[in-house]
Amino acid sequence: MDENTTTSTTTSTTTSTRTGDVTGFQDRIVLVTGGTSGMGFATARLLLDGGAHVVITGRDEKRLARAAERLDGGDRLVTVRGDVADEADTERVAEEVRRRHGRLDGVFANAGIADFKPAAEADVRHLDRLVDVNFKGVFLTVQKALPLLDAAGGGAVVLNASWTLHRGMAVAPVYAATKAAVHSLARTLGSDLAPRNIRVNSVSPGYIETEMFHGAVPDPADHEPIRAGIPLGRLGTAEDVAHAVAFLLSPHSSYITAQDLVIDGGLVGALPAA
Repeated sequence: MDENTTTSTTTSTTTSTRTGDVTGFQDRIVLVTGGTSGMGFATARLLLDGGAHVVITGRDEKRLARAAERLDGGDRLVTVRGDVADEADTERVAEEVRRRHGRLDGVFANAGIADFKPAAEADVRHLDRLVDVNFKGVFLTVQKALPLLDAAGGGAVVLNASWTLHRGMAVAPVYAATKAAVHSLARTLGSDLAPRNIRVNSVSPGYIETEMFHGAVPDPADHEPIRAGIPLGRLGTAEDVAHAVAFLLSPHSSYITAQDLVIDGGLVGALPAA
């Protein structure tokens, strides 16, 4: 299962080392929502290593402070508390970026939640919560960032979707539907924003070994059946996703827009070897 934000306190071993360098980010300004853990954290760290100025957001001040300490980005890192589902918060985040930097070169709209219930158990509260964060929050993040991307003369946006939009998962009808909406949004915004020189793509992570994954599947014995269904034979890491996101945010992908990059070890597209 993919992970965007998490309330788990488990420390994942996949984010304990530096991720290496990327190119094309020197002095670029990038916003990463849900940047306190998992894929958002790994992406923020990779971009900082590449010379970017990074703004990360999260709903919890303490988690933001801990993330800032671990990222050790100095004056190239800014943390802003904000809930992506709250329009006033997304406007405040955009205003803080404008005040600090005056522009944005890239956005990773990563913040989201995972809550799985079969259709018979999914009440309206469950529906509203997932739609508010996973879809409305992504849309508001991009919408409020547009003037800042325009100020940079254009830029790149990456939306975090999920492998579940490509392959049915019985216990996740609402979650998967919100991610399918994000996937659709990448295509429509890719068309809508192309005249403004803004590229929009999405990523669809598979089973990524993060804090949220370990919180949802705490017993290591349960990991083996998951690995067995993945042709590459392993769970993904947050860094696997971070490098893909960095590519889509970078000038190296300047002719790519309205696309979805599946990062799943072959889970969706191939059967494991016998």
